[in-house]
Amino acid sequence: MTITRRIAVVQAGSTLFDTPATLDRMAAHVATLKDAGAELAVFPEAYIGGYPKGLDFGAAVGSRTPAGRNDFARYHAAAIDVPGPETARIGEMAAEARATLVVGVIERGTASGGGTLYCTALTFGPDGALIAKHRKLMPTASERLIWGQGDGSTLPVADTPVGKVAAAICWENYMPMLRQHYHAAGVQFWCAPTVDDRDIWQASMRHIAYEGRCFVLSACQYLTRADAPADYDCIQGNAPETVLIRGGSVIVGPLGDVLAGPVYGEEAVLIADVDLSDIARGKYDLDVAGHYARPDVFELRVDVRMKAGVVVERGDAVE
Repeated sequence: MTITRRIAVVQAGSTLFDTPATLDRMAAHVATLKDAGAELAVFPEAYIGGYPKGLDFGAAVGSRTPAGRNDFARYHAAAIDVPGPETARIGEMAAEARATLVVGVIERGTASGGGTLYCTALTFGPDGALIAKHRKLMPTASERLIWGQGDGSTLPVADTPVGKVAAAICWENYMPMLRQHYHAAGVQFWCAPTVDDRDIWQASMRHIAYEGRCFVLSACQYLTRADAPADYDCIQGNAPETVLIRGGSVIVGPLGDVLAGPVYGEEAVLIADVDLSDIARGKYDLDVAGHYARPDVFELRVDVRMKAGVVVERGDAVE
């Protein structure tokens, strides 16, 4: 039996610190997806809100500079509320294209007046509804200066018209227990928004597809110095053509076969027509959450409760 789906990844960069301009760029790519008939598409990590590659935010051990605080304030202003006007616009794009869209955003948290930012992946259904949110569990290295940690409450595997969709952001894909959680939940389309443009990333994407017998859609940014404002003080250099993130987006099948990409050095939309039945064909001899699991030896516990730093408890009033 053949169950065909048309899936896509979009390799594109943000207009740093200019979220309305980035949304305009996204709309043009979604129009391309609509023309191509894509049913599911993935945009890169931190696409809306931006990935500030090369900034140090004035931080050294034991000190922060006023200029670095100004950089963070500008970055904070480019982030979005979820839900908010920006998510409403993305939902309109998804509905216009009649496609499920997974997009990386920088989200302002609601606690403490929204002072903490999160690297988040949002999933929109083809009706435009926001159906899933995943906050990155573990920001990497200097990302921890500007992003908070997500918790287990945003680890959904979303049921969509295409199939079961989950998102793992950048180096989360290296977390074996996160992978096992998604595999056990029956993920069929593993979405990996990223900015990791190294060659080794391709091996990881093929491994995850082969391990989980699922389709992997990895969307990486292609970002140049021209995408940043004139006063953007990044370490890579100031020539407009300087590449900050080179891409490497790819689509991989359940047996680790590369179906599209990788593409480097340009913006691109990658399309693949896939057969959902290939998942069952792959799991015939390897189902890591089924017949290839050993629950008598290994057990994974996942806490999906929302965690808050302040919990206010009120007892019954006494008259």
